[in-house]
Amino acid sequence: MTQRDNTKTDNTSGMERRTLQGPISPADTAIANYAGRDLQPNRGIPLNLDWVREVRVNTSAVERRAQTIGTRRTVKKEWQAAWLLRAITCMDLTTLSGDDTDERVRRLCAKARQPILQEIEQKLGIESLQIKVAAVCVYHSFVETARRAIEGSGIHVAAVSTGFPAGLSPLAERVEEIRRSVEAGADEIDVVITRAHVFGGKWQALYDEVATFKNACGPAHLKVILGTGDLLTLRNVGRASVVAMMAGADFIKTSTGKEAVNATLPVSLVMTRAIREYAQETGMAVGFKPAGGLRTAKQSLDWLSLMKEELGNSWLKAELFRFGASSMLGDIERQLEHHATGRYSAEYRHPIA
Repeated sequence: MTQRDNTKTDNTSGMERRTLQGPISPADTAIANYAGRDLQPNRGIPLNLDWVREVRVNTSAVERRAQTIGTRRTVKKEWQAAWLLRAITCMDLTTLSGDDTDERVRRLCAKARQPILQEIEQKLGIESLQIKVAAVCVYHSFVETARRAIEGSGIHVAAVSTGFPAGLSPLAERVEEIRRSVEAGADEIDVVITRAHVFGGKWQALYDEVATFKNACGPAHLKVILGTGDLLTLRNVGRASVVAMMAGADFIKTSTGKEAVNATLPVSLVMTRAIREYAQETGMAVGFKPAGGLRTAKQSLDWLSLMKEELGNSWLKAELFRFGASSMLGDIERQLEHHATGRYSAEYRHPIA
C-alpha cells in the first residue's frame, strides 16, 4: 500500500495531515491547470500600463475565428446531452426585472434546485447526478429571500451591485451596496465598471475602482461586468479585461444584459485570450461569464466549445465559467426531453419562474 493510500485510511484530519507532511504546495490550492501548470486563484497584481498599452486585437482575424467555433466541433446524442447537462451546472439563473417580487425569486430558486423535470431525469437515468445550477443572480433587495430559498443546496447567491446596470452612482454608494449585499448573504457580487474610464484611457482610475470593489467584497467572489456592447472596439474590451484582472477580479463578464449588444463570440474570444495570457504571465486563473442574449441550447454548446478550445478543460466548471442566462435553460430542458423521448415539448412546460 502506498503512502497516499495510507493517508486515506487513517483518522487524521486533512489539515493535520498537511501539517505533518509539510507546507501546503501550490498544487493543493490550485483551481485550474493550463499547459501543465497549476494556477492559483487571482490575487491581482500592480497595474502594468505597458502591458495594457501593448494590447492589440486583429478584428478581422477574431471574427473569422469566431465563425468557426460552431462548426469545428459537433457533439451528438449522448455526448450532446452530457454537454447540455454541464451547461446547466455552469448557469447563473437570473431575474433582473423591474417587476421582480419575492415570490418570483422563490420560484426561480426552486427551479435552480430542480432545473430539469423529474420525469426527464428519470428517463435519462441521471437522478444520482443531482444536477443544479451554479447560482441565482438577483438584485440586492432579494438577496436574503434567495439565500433562504436555496439554503443547504450548495447553490450560490449572486447580487448585482454598484448602480447596475449603468454603474454611474457615486463610488461611496456603490461600495456600500456591495457591503450590504455581502452582509445579507451574497456569495458573489457582479459589479459594473465606469465605461468612461475605458473611453478616456484612464486605466489607473479603472484599476483603483475595481480594486476598491474587490476589497469591499471580502470573502465574496467579484465578477466584473465590462459592458462590452458599450465599449465600441475589441481593443477596448481587451484592455479593460486586463486591467480588471490586474485589480483582482475573480471573473470578467461581458454584459449587464441591458445593452443593445450583449455577449458575442468575437468579444468572448478576446476576453478568453486575455484570461489565457494573464494565466501564462501570472500563474493565476480568472473565470469568464458571457451574459445577455444567450437563449438557445445551441449557443451553450458554442460557448462551451470556445472555453475548451481556448482555455482547456479546467474552465469547463462553475468555478471558472458561468452563463448569465435564464431563457436558455428552458431550451436546454426541451432538448434533453427530445433526447429522452424523441419528441419536442411546448415551451410552457418548462417555466423558469
